[in-house]
Amino acid sequence: MTDDACANNEEVQMTVAGVTLDPTNNMPIIILKDVDDTVAIPIWIGLVEASAIATELEGIQLARPMTHDLLKSLLVAMGGKLTRIVVNDLKDGTFYASLYIERDGESLEVDSRPSDAIALALRAGAQIFATRKVIDSSQQLDMDALKQVLGKEEEQGAEGESKEGKKKDKDRWTEILENLKPEDFGKYKM
Repeated sequence: MTDDACANNEEVQMTVAGVTLDPTNNMPIIILKDVDDTVAIPIWIGLVEASAIATELEGIQLARPMTHDLLKSLLVAMGGKLTRIVVNDLKDGTFYASLYIERDGESLEVDSRPSDAIALALRAGAQIFATRKVIDSSQQLDMDALKQVLGKEEEQGAEGESKEGKKKDKDRWTEILENLKPEDFGKYKM
């Protein structure tokens, strides 16, 4: 493997900065940022996946397990552990990811949509990574530019985002989740 190929496959640890809505089309966006707050990756996702991620980020406990909760339970019941997920490619505007599962001393890589991988990683406490290739291929936005694009130019609190900004995002998600209808779930192409 060439030095360039190795550099492209370098994995950078990411965190979920949050879920927001694209102001132009109201589609959900998950924002991944590196742990040093130097780059961010916006990934447009479906409403169902955004709901799964948002409920986990907000610590909302549902009466019955949702799909990603079920996947986590199946992994655990089968003796597996999700160790990490990697957003590893970007082709024609579509992101790709892999799940890395360990079971009985063996490692398994499973193809996944990034939104599903992230929802599962949050539930399993697994690390989230993106390859340098994906970071370089995506439209890199520094954190200040990202806040401007998403309308988060509010004064920052000690923990990075103002309480007012967090409440506004939470209120928007609460409104969206409360107004979901069954027909909404087939509306978005994945």
